[in-house]
Amino acid sequence: MARGLNKVMIIGYLGRDPEMRFTASGRPVASFSVATTRGWTNSAGERQEETEWFQVVTWGGLAELCKKRLHKGSQVYVEGRLQTRCWEGPDGERHYRTELVAQELIFLDGYESTSEEDVDLFDDDDMNNPNDFDQGDRL
Repeated sequence: MARGLNKVMIIGYLGRDPEMRFTASGRPVASFSVATTRGWTNSAGERQEETEWFQVVTWGGLAELCKKRLHKGSQVYVEGRLQTRCWEGPDGERHYRTELVAQELIFLDGYESTSEEDVDLFDDDDMNNPNDFDQGDRL
């Protein structure tokens, strides 16, 4: 069977401060939006720009680190995979949301940590979980 590839890499700016929540089992999850802008010159020689927004989700220690270090306007490199969730709203209508589930982040604003707390927050197991939603986890 052929293998697929689901990998996304973006560099952009946060559109809002990260929002931290916890699943029913107590696992931290942070979400935030990132804007990426590309520019080009059209055939008339006019400069054009287009902005694409990504909804980013981080888990575990990485979520805690994002909440601590990121804010609206922060520049960040995000690497991860796309995941589409589906749920039924109170009105019975189905809703879909495609998110970038972060597996690696690089803070590009030059933040300098004064302690080893940042290292302690990050747990390699957060990155290796093939299914981000544990049995029974709900946002």
